[in-house]
Amino acid sequence: MRIVWLARLAWLLSACLTLPAAAVIATPPAAAAPAAMPAWGASGLLQAASGLAIVVALIFLCAWVARRLGLQKYNSGRLVKVIASTSIGQRERVVVVEIGGTWLALGVTPGRIQSLHSMPAQEITEDPTLPIGPGAFAQKLRESLGRK
Repeated sequence: MRIVWLARLAWLLSACLTLPAAAVIATPPAAAAPAAMPAWGASGLLQAASGLAIVVALIFLCAWVARRLGLQKYNSGRLVKVIASTSIGQRERVVVVEIGGTWLALGVTPGRIQSLHSMPAQEITEDPTLPIGPGAFAQKLRESLGRK
């Protein structure tokens, strides 16, 4: 009984998958021809690569303009603000963050963050004895070499 059902199913599938002869004869020869595929030569690849380069350049240009004009808002509306950070090992850091008027000193490792100390938030003042700024390293280097 199963063989009969399998034979009928095979006949039904073959009838559905093959086209009737009338459909092949009624089809005009122009519609049966495959459409020509455009060839991708060197000019097509060069055009695509140059278009991609222009788009990437525009993205970088927009980012540069946004940074130069100050369109980025740093720490605006953030609950947590990073005050300072320093590395004490290859993968260990000490980070000072401000949360709601409180400074927290955190020890940060790849597998753990631990609170080290907490204190009320303070005003950050520049110490005139510490040379901090873009030319501080150059100034110290000139002083160590004996040049002014």
